[in-house]
Amino acid sequence: MAETSGTRQVVIIGGGFAGLFAVRALGRAPVQVTLIDRAEHHLFQPMLYQYATGILSEGKIAAPLRELLKRHDNVELVIAEATGIDPDQRRVLARRPLGEPVEFGYDYLILAAGVRQSYFGHDEYAPIAPGMKSIEDARKIRRRVFGAFEMAESEDDPAERARWLTFALVGAGPTGVELAGQIREVATKTLRREYRRIKPEDARVLLFDGGNAPLAMFGPKLSALAARDLGKLGVELHMGSIVTHVDTNGLDVKDHDGKVTRYQAANVLWTAGVEAPPLATAVAKATGAEQDRAGRIVVGKDLSIPGHPEILVTGDVMSLDKLPGVAEVAMQTGLYAGRKVGHLARGQSFDKPFTYRDLGSAAYISRGKAVVSAFKMNFGGFPGWWVWLFIHIGFLTGYRNRIGAVLGWWFAFTRDIRRERAFTIDDMPLVHAYAAPDDHLPGQAGNGAD
Repeated sequence: MAETSGTRQVVIIGGGFAGLFAVRALGRAPVQVTLIDRAEHHLFQPMLYQYATGILSEGKIAAPLRELLKRHDNVELVIAEATGIDPDQRRVLARRPLGEPVEFGYDYLILAAGVRQSYFGHDEYAPIAPGMKSIEDARKIRRRVFGAFEMAESEDDPAERARWLTFALVGAGPTGVELAGQIREVATKTLRREYRRIKPEDARVLLFDGGNAPLAMFGPKLSALAARDLGKLGVELHMGSIVTHVDTNGLDVKDHDGKVTRYQAANVLWTAGVEAPPLATAVAKATGAEQDRAGRIVVGKDLSIPGHPEILVTGDVMSLDKLPGVAEVAMQTGLYAGRKVGHLARGQSFDKPFTYRDLGSAAYISRGKAVVSAFKMNFGGFPGWWVWLFIHIGFLTGYRNRIGAVLGWWFAFTRDIRRERAFTIDDMPLVHAYAAPDDHLPGQAGNGAD
């Protein structure tokens, strides 16, 4: 990027919420911004499960970064993957799509690189049990969910048919709970009259988690409410369960007593755990920064790496005061980082520490049911569902996406229609090796909540 004399150079790694909010805060600052991302779109990760289950198209939850940045004349978007930094020379090391190395100089660096799915040391599970951190991940899950019903329809063996109609989800956080509920709604509502040889409502959805209850982070009241609603929906809860093995035929699960049980399931989906991408480790090694157990970079109250005030870490890849990896944290840290850099670029001091304002959390269970924790209030059911709708409409980028999402919800929630579920025979999962060749690569970090 061409430098302007006297203008500070800012590099932002990641085009998720943290990166975009930093860009917005730098809109009128005397800086030139280079935004680096390995994807050309900004993704609203909390809605990926609705893309995976046919409610929304990818265009409703993802927006082209170049369109979002077209009015920001001081910002240049570069499609590349950041691989490390040289803090002494203040340069970001990156790789373009065809492998060509490239470097970017900076006066200030804002790291908003997001996180990726964690398999807790078992990356060999990734080809069998996809996570859900990117559009590509959700597309794989959509193929497997709707493809499983097709495989069951063409199967004569009752045992094999039952295996194809069994969905095992590992992880009972918001992603696991929301995806489990939607798969049951697909089976019992959307598809219930579309097949001749199978009954889609016979599909089993098994939800496994090592904790004692789903949505434990919402507190005991809402966790119990979620467990009740999931049970009514037909989701089978297996709490206190640790997955010890996954293969194309199913998974082995160990309970608190150490007993291992085998579950036959053709569809294993991984919704448990995240970890920082390799870039975080590279930055930590280069700067001497600490990392937490998930590989996130430990920062000070001003979001900077100790000893490197010019490097700010934001969003999911940041570790500070045990803040959760949610969109609101990414937005607020990105805004803070952008404002701080803007003040410093103008020669002004900025000593105000970052303060997080918790605006609450919400999780969708099923049609007309959600749980909400906000402003010291905990509630669920139909009121929670309406609050969930308004929250997520507000988080979507652009009025077109918001209107499109409302229309998609109207068809899905009032008429049981999910139009966004197209796939071909080449997309269908196979018994011993899934069809998509890229399934054989472990998941990589997306740009979602950050």
